[in-house]
Amino acid sequence: MKKFLGIWCISLGLLGGLSAQDNQAVLQELRVDVVYLSSDLLQGRETGTEGERLAAQYIASRFAAIGLTPKGDNGSYFQEFKAVVKANPHEATGENRMARNVVGYINNKAAQTVVIGAHYDHLGHGISGSLYTGGPAIHNGADDNASGVAGLLRLAEMLKEKGPKKNNYLFIAFSGEELGLYGSKYFVDHPTLDWEKINYMLNMDMIGRLDTSGVLLVNGVGTSPSWNEVMPKIQVKGLTIKTSEAGMGPSDHASFYLKDRPVLHFFTGQHSDYHKPSDDSELINYDGIEEVTRYIYQLIGALDGKGRLEFVKTKDENEGRQAARFKVSLGVMPDYVYDGEGMRIDGVTDGRPAQLAGLQRGDVIVQLGDMPIKDIYDYMEALGQYEKDQTAKVIILRGSERLEKEVTF
Repeated sequence: MKKFLGIWCISLGLLGGLSAQDNQAVLQELRVDVVYLSSDLLQGRETGTEGERLAAQYIASRFAAIGLTPKGDNGSYFQEFKAVVKANPHEATGENRMARNVVGYINNKAAQTVVIGAHYDHLGHGISGSLYTGGPAIHNGADDNASGVAGLLRLAEMLKEKGPKKNNYLFIAFSGEELGLYGSKYFVDHPTLDWEKINYMLNMDMIGRLDTSGVLLVNGVGTSPSWNEVMPKIQVKGLTIKTSEAGMGPSDHASFYLKDRPVLHFFTGQHSDYHKPSDDSELINYDGIEEVTRYIYQLIGALDGKGRLEFVKTKDENEGRQAARFKVSLGVMPDYVYDGEGMRIDGVTDGRPAQLAGLQRGDVIVQLGDMPIKDIYDYMEALGQYEKDQTAKVIILRGSERLEKEVTF
């Protein structure tokens, strides 16, 4: 099994780089991890299925090959929990299934432990949670979130081989994230080491589609003053860092934030393949994953001598704005890493209002109705004002052109 996995342990100094040969070995290892986890063999890694079990076994075997100590239940790598799986989120009841987190540990005999996490479950055949308009099909989830697991394994190698020593490191591959953060919620309520020794948590969710802008979105920088102290000093070629303050968010870091731990969530952006069968391994930017993990490694090193990080509660990014109850949708995927004025469209769903009105991927919405749109929050506030069958003017920028469209919800 180990020979098949193609394991290489490559060391990387805090500010150093890799030789061309070593870099190719790292990229090949990342590719092996993503290709296996997002293969049809695993049937979309739905929580509590055989595909999820195979994925968990793969991750555990990688942890063992890297040299991580098992830190799950009863001396194993696995922490089991119950999850409720519903065919759709509106059902009152669902199927109870056993699922598992995969947990490995580097014990540096330090006073504090850093948690590094990524969820490995996905949507199975897309019965619930899919944005695909066809019938059931395998949703392989290469970016969501085989990419994050590959990054988790890469960081485990780097920190085991030549990592900073003033923290211990706990690596957790969570299941049940797609169902509502089941695995991370279970862990924070049933930690497999002393909770008081947990310093901070870093979460990688969808780090596989770094585009030509090089923007890496880092959420949660308001959860500790230490983040903004060290992050501006870290430079990784190819990356541009965009931050947001809020500790809450739709991924596993939220479970730790709600238990008063500083968190960061690393994310290379939404795309038109999100929660669709087309999220496949051939679309992954493996160089981008390597750049993201190098950034995180340097961040960990920069924080190594700072002891226990101060925790700060953050405000919701949308606090103080109109609480929108969405009765309508344009049928677009926002570009979350877009840093300009307006709301850029990253994907358009066929047959929905935006597509019928002639909106396209790459268009930037700068006005909806009478409301100027400066960012995604303006867009959501404006959208909340409409009901089904109403019509609105939409002003977009398409390249150098300023166009006006009419959309019917």
